[in-house]
Amino acid sequence: MLDKKLAALLNKQVNMEFYSAYVYLDIHGYFEDRNLNGFSNWFYIQTQEERDHAMLFVKYLQNNSERVLFEDIKAPNSAYQTFRDPLAAAFEHECKVTASINEIYMEAYTLKDFRTMQFLDWFVKEQGEEEKNTDDLIKRYDLFGQDAKSLYMLDAELAARVYAPPSLVI
Repeated sequence: MLDKKLAALLNKQVNMEFYSAYVYLDIHGYFEDRNLNGFSNWFYIQTQEERDHAMLFVKYLQNNSERVLFEDIKAPNSAYQTFRDPLAAAFEHECKVTASINEIYMEAYTLKDFRTMQFLDWFVKEQGEEEKNTDDLIKRYDLFGQDAKSLYMLDAELAARVYAPPSLVI
């Protein structure tokens, strides 16, 4: 049985991951509307990843006999002025997700809930990758995004990204 506070934090994370999928689906649409199909593809794949992350938390809670509590998912803020704005928003969002994962991990550590800590280990590593990937995307946009030909090439590169479902076994 999971500690009730820990279960509540895990439930909160389910909803945060689904919100993340909303954020990225919104950014996908932003770039799709502007015919930057590579950027659109990159964020569509992010949407799929976040949805699957949510489902991993759902399954973990269910495997521990906990009821999953779904909350309303608010609409993301999509008031972007430049192509860079959604990239920066994605990085900022990933930092918030990392902080949330760390909070859950700290609670599991305090409780000496090693099974939950082991489950969260994959997410800790994943969040490091998520932050690096979004930061790298910003840096590459900053280098190339103001030149139309370079932006075209970066967009074409991002179009090649494919989805690889997580291999975490719960």
